[in-house]
Amino acid sequence: MALPYKIATLLYCFNERDEVLLLERAQEPNMGYWSPCGGKLHTEIGESPYACACREALEEIGLSIEPRDLHLTGIVSEHGYEGRAHWLMFLFEVKPRLKTLPKPNREGQFAFFSADKLPSPKLPQTDLEQIWPLFWKHRGGFFAAHCHCHMDGHNDWQIEESEKSVECRVKGAIYEPIRVG
Repeated sequence: MALPYKIATLLYCFNERDEVLLLERAQEPNMGYWSPCGGKLHTEIGESPYACACREALEEIGLSIEPRDLHLTGIVSEHGYEGRAHWLMFLFEVKPRLKTLPKPNREGQFAFFSADKLPSPKLPQTDLEQIWPLFWKHRGGFFAAHCHCHMDGHNDWQIEESEKSVECRVKGAIYEPIRVG
């Protein structure tokens, strides 16, 4: 299927209560759905996924971070997502903890959710099916997955790499609370 290939980063930000920050998207893709903040790489200037993640953190939530503040938890490729594009997504956990909820902006509004209270009916299908379960399972580790999205709504998933965290890195001095604003 000849479709454009889009490259993006997703930022998994947490507060001090270990709740994840989600954005109710006011724009496509996934308008009206909750997802981590992030955005498309500026491929025309050769932007790296880490530079994109840092730029998007500043633009969307006012958070100034550097590549060392990120942990690459996963890479997800989607073939034919919604019949409109192929996607390559880099999923980064942001190590510094957020102390405040970012203000709404042109991208949408924000809320924190605990792992067991994600807004399931309002999550994109691929996120609900595999991306969130893979993220929680590999938090502190790494995974790579590929999804072949079909026009009839079903998806075929393949896990290409899976390295679970040896120890839980989310508790302790690695993640420092910071204020966003």
